[in-house]
Amino acid sequence: MRSVYVDDLQNHVGETVTVRGWLYSKRSSGKLLFLIVRDGAGLAQCVLFKGAVSPELFELADSLTQESSLKVTGEVKKEERAPGGYEISVTGLEVVQITKDYPITPKEHGTAFLMEHRHLWLRSSRQHSILRVRHEIIKACRDFFDSRGFTLVDTPIFTPAACEGTTTLFETQYFDQKAYLTQSGQLYNEATAAAFGKSYCFGPTFRAEKSKTRRHLMEFWMVEPEVCFAELEEVMQLAENLVVFVVQRVLENRQEDLKVIERDIAKLEQVRSPFPRLSYDEAVKTLRESGSGIEWGDDFGAADETMLSLMHDRPVMVHRYPTSVKAFYMQPDASRPEVALCVDVLAPEGYGEIIGGGQRVHEESLLRQRIAEHHLPEEAFRWYVDLRKYGATPHGGFGMGIERVVAWVCGIEHVRETIPFPRMLYKIYP
Repeated sequence: MRSVYVDDLQNHVGETVTVRGWLYSKRSSGKLLFLIVRDGAGLAQCVLFKGAVSPELFELADSLTQESSLKVTGEVKKEERAPGGYEISVTGLEVVQITKDYPITPKEHGTAFLMEHRHLWLRSSRQHSILRVRHEIIKACRDFFDSRGFTLVDTPIFTPAACEGTTTLFETQYFDQKAYLTQSGQLYNEATAAAFGKSYCFGPTFRAEKSKTRRHLMEFWMVEPEVCFAELEEVMQLAENLVVFVVQRVLENRQEDLKVIERDIAKLEQVRSPFPRLSYDEAVKTLRESGSGIEWGDDFGAADETMLSLMHDRPVMVHRYPTSVKAFYMQPDASRPEVALCVDVLAPEGYGEIIGGGQRVHEESLLRQRIAEHHLPEEAFRWYVDLRKYGATPHGGFGMGIERVVAWVCGIEHVRETIPFPRMLYKIYP
């Protein structure tokens, strides 16, 4: 018998097929038994009529428990009331395993319990939809850059030195020397961009931030493009175009998943160009007028980002922060060296920063000076300084955090649901 996936049932109406999966739920109305079977591709309503199958088959089906694995065979019929609009009239059933005492029942469970059973919680329809949206966002990012001539070049996970700051590094032993889990692929990306003109990396990054906020994970994924000859304005436009492209792709391809999550798509439909742009100076002035105690020279906290983002119906771009609060590699504004040629993109609805980037220092002498000012090991950055010796150009790029984008697009309160197995402060199980 031909095995098919649930999302392909519409192509087999009138045929007898087999669906392999797990029992999602079950209900009975006397002579009729309804099995809702999930196979990862969707949910299928499988119907048994007591008079149409053997007593043994009906009894076997009635004995199934939540998440029992099975193979169900029957004729595919169109049924508007069924999940997906099709159902299977069951003629055969093979049980692979009867599950006992499945811990996640239809009743309410606390978040701590669900996170402890994350390996099973992933099977729920809400988690399915969130991770399908994540898949769509990742695919959209790759399609965006691939279609614009960027080359994907992987960057190392082990690094000999910090990228963002030494206080948030995960240290490990690399044979007879110390190494660190990468905070960003950006520095290596600058080398690949000098080779390919424009490149991007896409992978896991790590920050040992002792933070329990809803926006932070210890391990998260970033897509990071880098473009030679690009200055701040070009970097900002690239970031804006990426965000618009990603949101549109989700709206086009994941409407059903957004319904499951109960996302207000009207808010996503507002995400169009152009994005509001504020200088850091303007942002500080706006925040102070709104009651924030921020002073010029301070970096934005979560409350400041939230306040700014709630003033707009689409992402807002804040540029030219003080050089003192940005990384050593940020290019100062030539006309005003106390500010850097950088940009943060803040998602609306209070989701905070989803993109950070800007123009990089491209003069060798200035880069050496900045490395010294930040008390970084010069030897570890010798190769990075080399990039400024051989065909240096102005260049720039950014990093976009996938989990924060997923949280915003899905309207999720906490980033812990945006990745299959989140790594949070002091929690690494499962």
